Amino acid sequence: MSETWSGGCQCGAVRYRFTQKPQGAHICHCRMCQKAFGAFYAPLVGGPLERFELTRGEIATFRSSDQVERGFCRDCGTPLSFSYIGGDWMGVSIGSLDNPEAFPPKDQHGVDSRLRWVNDIGDLPDEPSIEERKPDIAAFIKSTNHQHPDHDTEVWPPKQ
Repeated sequence: MSETWSGGCQCGAVRYRFTQKPQGAHICHCRMCQKAFGAFYAPLVGGPLERFELTRGEIATFRSSDQVERGFCRDCGTPLSFSYIGGDWMGVSIGSLDNPEAFPPKDQHGVDSRLRWVNDIGDLPDEPSIEERKPDIAAFIKSTNHQHPDHDTEVWPPKQ
């Protein structure tokens, strides 16, 4: 079997895979991406549309302009995709991939909208983890976690 790169939303309703390693990892600071992700920027990577396939569910879309369609999970709201209408490329959110560590951004787009303090985020102090600060709360969260795991599953959610 050939290698694939899978991902999906937080709740597991949508799963996808690329049959070619995604490329062009970048972050986009444009205001549309900030709003679409509800974040300081959007981390994206992609590949040819013909090498992308849905393996579970459907991606809901919002046409953020006459040229661009942004995809998300209708159930949990996870930002999933970015594509040009009629284009041959599918971009996905790096964080929705099962192995986001494999796709470090190589450049930045839309820098004219970059929030001026974003470059300083790496200098902020690290706080102790919730496991260290509040182990009881961390254990409860772990025992009630509804997030889909970072790998493909036959069925989701698991049958109880």
